Parts: sequence; C-alpha cells; structure tokens
Amino acid sequence: MTKIRVMVVDDSALVRSLLTEIINRQSDMLCVGAAADPLVAREMIRDLNPDVLTLDIEMPRMDGIDFLARLMRLRPMPVVMVSTLTERGAEVTLRALELGAIDFVAKPKIGVADGLQRLAADITDKVRIAASARVRRLASGSAANAEQPAGVQPAKPVPALGRLSTEKIVFIGASTGGTEATRELLMGLPADAPAVMITQHMPPGFTKSYAARLDSLCRISVREAVDGERVLPGHAYIAPGGLHMGVERSGANYITRVYDGEAVNRHKPSVEVLFHSAARVVGPNAMGVMLTGMGADGARAMKTMRDAGSWNLVQDEASCVVFGMPKEAIAAGAANEVLPLGAIASRLIERLRTSTGLSANRL
Repeated sequence: MTKIRVMVVDDSALVRSLLTEIINRQSDMLCVGAAADPLVAREMIRDLNPDVLTLDIEMPRMDGIDFLARLMRLRPMPVVMVSTLTERGAEVTLRALELGAIDFVAKPKIGVADGLQRLAADITDKVRIAASARVRRLASGSAANAEQPAGVQPAKPVPALGRLSTEKIVFIGASTGGTEATRELLMGLPADAPAVMITQHMPPGFTKSYAARLDSLCRISVREAVDGERVLPGHAYIAPGGLHMGVERSGANYITRVYDGEAVNRHKPSVEVLFHSAARVVGPNAMGVMLTGMGADGARAMKTMRDAGSWNLVQDEASCVVFGMPKEAIAAGAANEVLPLGAIASRLIERLRTSTGLSANRL
C-alpha cells in the first residue's frame, strides 16, 4: 500500500513532535519530515516531495500566509492549515482557504498536547481528504494581502430580479472547499435575491468571521444565523459552527431555528438537518444547492427536498475540490441539474425569473 507522505511545518517543537506521532500511527500515512519555519520547509519540500503539508500560520522569518501564497503559485500542493482558535486566527485561516488551502484544524490555545491528541482523528481525516483533493495553481498576480480574496475580481453588476415572492428560499450545503465555492456563488446573486440559508461544515469560532467576510464582498447581506430571526429576501444566513440550523414557519413568515443537539452524519451543523427542514417547511418554494465536500451529509435529505417539489442544483466533479457530497446527492437521485460552480448562480437566477412555481417542469 502506498502511504500518504506528509510534511509538518510548525515553529513549536512540541506540535511538530505530536503531529509527527499522530501521522505515523496511521497505517496509510508517513511523516517524511518536519520543519520549524517556511524557509527550511521550502528546501525540504524540494528534497522530500510530500503529498500533503500541514502548515502553521504564525511562524518566524516568514508567516504561513506568505509562504502559502508563494507555494500555491510556484508548487501547488494540498495544504491543511493548523490555526489558533481566536478571532484573528479565524480571519487568517479564511485567508488561507482563499489562497488554496484545502482545510484547517484549529489547535487548542491551552493544553496543546492533550488537545491535539483528541483531534487526532480529525487531523488525519483531513490529511486523507487533502491527499485526494483537486488543487489549483494560484494566479501569479495574486498578492497575499488581507483585503481581497486571491483572484477575485470586482463583482460585475447583476440585474435585479424584480418583484419576487418572499416564499422562495435557496438552501446550500457544503464542506471541504465550500467556503470559496459558496463565496463565488453568493457573489453572483443580485441584492434582491431570495433568502439563502447555508450549512457549511465549520467549527465554532469561525462562522462569524466567515459571514462578515462574505458580507463585505456580496450584494446580499450575509450574517451568522441567530435563532428565531425572520428569514428575509436579500439576506444569507450561515449556520453557526457547532450548532444545527433549520427553517420553521411563524405565521406568514419563515424564521431560523438554531439549536444544539447530537451530531448528524458526524457533523454539527449538518446539511441533512437544514435540507430536511427545507423539504418539510418550504417544499416546492425551495431551491437546493449541493457544493463541494467530503462524505454524504445532506444527500438523502436533498432527495427528500426534490420529492417535496424543490429544484436542486449540484456542483459537477470538474469544479469540485472534493466530489463527495455532490456525488452522493447525484447517486441518491436528488439532482435536477449538475453544473460547474461558475454556472450555478446564473442558473438559479434564470429559474427564479422564468418559473412561476419551482415544482413545475421537474426532470
């Protein structure tokens, strides 16, 4: 069996030792090297040719973001970021995902040794996913500044949809690679788009920064969802990390339901929870979107949405970072259409402009 060759880059000797141990305990992985800073790592990558890199953000001589930007321009490879669970750490981690990192692990601020051991399964799962993920080269002109996502052009004007029923809601599920896929989709929607509800697999502490980032880039307003708030057109609501989100009726209005509970399909928030509520509450006035991600979370519930009359769009394999969740949704018979990421927003708009009822003209 060919093992996944992993290289660890972290300025902490303790973290390097722990990650090396965690990786080498796996029968399908081998830690081929560990570097204390990016300059040493650069030479080691040339010599060792690892399959996956774990990369700390805050390091001496060159921080992880600068190194990642250079790496993704010159020698693109799968990278899992190891970040600190702070507001600053969340913002920088999101920047790393914009630059092309596949995923991230939030290392504990205290009790690092015990904390990393508890995260061992999560770390190794993400390394496995990264090893099979689709990696894209960062455009050579993309600077690693904090103000604009790499390669993102100023948003082009999108004509308003005009008068639209407030009954319609778009539901989006995503995981690995989904932060950037969701950004691209939302940036293609006009300010008067229907309400959008999003479950992106993310841990606590990151979704608020993610929502703020999207809000600064999109025409629609984007926020981290709060339990009981009214779901309004022109707004997108992101499930808070560590909590489930669904939709409910309150009189003539839709409202968010944000709550704690058991993980579903190993996830909290879970796409399954959101999509089941969409099928039950919104029915034919829903539109479902499944974006890139590992696993099967949401696939069965998306089929339930389709059976209830929704129109569902699924991201195609070629444009996915990981073709897991979309593949499972297609296999479940949940997809009305399978499209490249760049075509999904315009297809949503087209459907909304031409449909008098989203349950009509089903495949």
